[in-house]
Amino acid sequence: MKQYDLIVIGSGPAGEKAAMKAAYHGKSVAVVEKESMLGGAGTNTGTLPSKTLKETALYYSGRNETGLWGVDKELQHAANAEDFFFRKNEVQDSQELGIEKNFLLHNIDIYKGAGTVISPNRVQIVGEDDDLIEGDFILIATGSYPFHPPGIPFDGQFVHDSDTILNIKGIPKSIVIVGAGVIGCEYATIFGIMGVKVKLVNSHPDILSFLDPEIRDMLMESMKSDNIEFIFNQRIDEVTILPDEHEYNVHAKLSDGDPIQADMFLYAAGRSGQSGKLGLEDVGVELGKRGNIVVDKEYRTAVPSIFAVGDVIGFPALASTGMDQGRVAVSHMFGFGDQVKLTEHFPYGIYTIPEVSVYGLTEDEAKDKGHEVIVGRARYVDMPRGKIMGVKNGILKLVVDKESQVVLGVHIFGKIATELVHYGMAVVDNHSTLETLINRVYNMPTLHELYKYAGYNALIEGHYLEAPAGH
Repeated sequence: MKQYDLIVIGSGPAGEKAAMKAAYHGKSVAVVEKESMLGGAGTNTGTLPSKTLKETALYYSGRNETGLWGVDKELQHAANAEDFFFRKNEVQDSQELGIEKNFLLHNIDIYKGAGTVISPNRVQIVGEDDDLIEGDFILIATGSYPFHPPGIPFDGQFVHDSDTILNIKGIPKSIVIVGAGVIGCEYATIFGIMGVKVKLVNSHPDILSFLDPEIRDMLMESMKSDNIEFIFNQRIDEVTILPDEHEYNVHAKLSDGDPIQADMFLYAAGRSGQSGKLGLEDVGVELGKRGNIVVDKEYRTAVPSIFAVGDVIGFPALASTGMDQGRVAVSHMFGFGDQVKLTEHFPYGIYTIPEVSVYGLTEDEAKDKGHEVIVGRARYVDMPRGKIMGVKNGILKLVVDKESQVVLGVHIFGKIATELVHYGMAVVDNHSTLETLINRVYNMPTLHELYKYAGYNALIEGHYLEAPAGH
């Protein structure tokens, strides 16, 4: 039986970074992966594929070029599914090869097969590699999978979850998407700008309730302009796949009894922890709701030698946070002491079209905490770089404490918002003031100038500066 310092089950972002950190410090590491490709959902069914599809949709829609040259892009042929998924497949293959190369470079052993924890230190592997291995520590980083409620006949052809939608054979003329969370909204905008008629159904009265309402409203208006219809306060509990002679492929009823039909159906409301068939409960690991593994602040389970990180432990279930959870867990296992906790705050990046990214307090949250708030706004269309890019919409919003002029939150809706937010993180974390923002020199023309002019706008709104005529 081969012995290791660490056995990692799952090669997604959380497991990969944990394995690499342990290897950097000279520990012997084994990674167990049951799928044919390394990388987990981050590479194969979630983060990278969906974001690549977003860029592909932008390319085929011509949206990136709108306003630049005064002409619309015309393709030699209409984009089919093979065209649409070509770049996604290229990115997946490249990333998977990169992960494998990195593992081998750092002497990490890869086992292909399903791992079962048969004791606090042993893992049985069944699959391409049949083996029994032992480790001082075991890290569970198996991710999550789409929740499948009863009554929804997922067939991978007409009725999809967020995994199988990546393998469609044709682009539908219409689609019903259930769930207006991050995944549902991202796919709604991808299909919407491709000219697909989208109906987005949500059991709540809005989308993405954690967003600043002003930013959320702007996103919704943009989505409506891209042929996306919102159906709120409704559920779909049963779906029927229709025979070929019908106009539509899928029929369902909303909770109020109204029919809803489309060529394709995507259920994107919730995910479950990938903890089944791992033998965890048999060795004393505690599971919570929807299969999420219960851990402490060090990511240790009820069994001292077994840790868990990433989507399998639930919120926040982001690739970015999962990677650092893996690093923190390894630091506690071996006492490295270099990264002992996950940062308290982290950015949200929503890869809709346009993007949304936020950090810090919303306007309402700041008021609830007792701040007298002023707000500063700057619009992409008013920035020289925005004009050059032909951007039609987009805004950067600052939430500021009026008395101290300290920036409490940054909220961005627009192109590359997920890139622009990182400077905002430093602004909020360093308790920077409006003076800091407006006195800093930014490359010109860039979209980072949004920060300076949002700062000026906040000073005007707070009556620290006189508004120009017509303001």
